[in-house]
Parts: sequence; structure tokens; C-alpha cells
Amino acid sequence: QVQLVESGGGLVQPGGSLTLSCTPSETIFNFHSMAWYRQAPGKQRELVARIGSGNTLVYVDSVKGRFFISRDNAKQTVYLQMNSLKPEDTAAYYCNARTFAGDIWGQGTQVTVSS
Repeated sequence: QVQLVESGGGLVQPGGSLTLSCTPSETIFNFHSMAWYRQAPGKQRELVARIGSGNTLVYVDSVKGRFFISRDNAKQTVYLQMNSLKPEDTAAYYCNARTFAGDIWGQGTQVTVSS
């Protein structure tokens, strides 16, 4: 069973930066896309950013210009660089890997933006 190991969450002040990492237990080339989602208390899980196998990029409007998703094939890791963080970015962030058989999810990592 494929596992997605996430790291990098934490507490940061508004305007600060964090980088999340996601490393699958098998090669990232097995997935036709990987993504980060987030879920705030009382809200639905939403897509934050997705990177396709051809490096196509998709971002939710609220993070465009502040968040950047990337993939390091040598390290078999997907990153989410988050800049200019706002309190409304506070949420549990989940790594997602999409295959033709369905979606695989990480356990989530908490990001809290607060002064």
C-alpha cells in the first residue's frame, strides 16, 4: 500500500513562509499528478495546488503568486513553498497522489498562521 509522508507544517507569523514536503513510498513517476489540499475547521477540503506528470500547474486563486508547487525527481519529493502566509491559510494540509485507480492521501500536516 502506497504511503505519502508529509512534513514541514508548523506555526508561523503572518507574512512568514513555510515549505511542505511529500515523499511517496514508491516512485512519483507512478502518479499522473500530485497535489496539496487543505481543510480548515468547519470547511470542506479544497485543492491548493496540483502538478501534473508533464509539469502542468494548477493553483486555487487565493494562493496564486504566494504558493508554489514543485517536484524534485531525484529526491522523489513534491514541495509546496508557501510565502506571505495569511491567517486564512491556517488549515491541515494533505498531500495527494492521483493514479488511474484513484486518489492516495497523506496523513496531513497542520499549518497555523498566527501572531
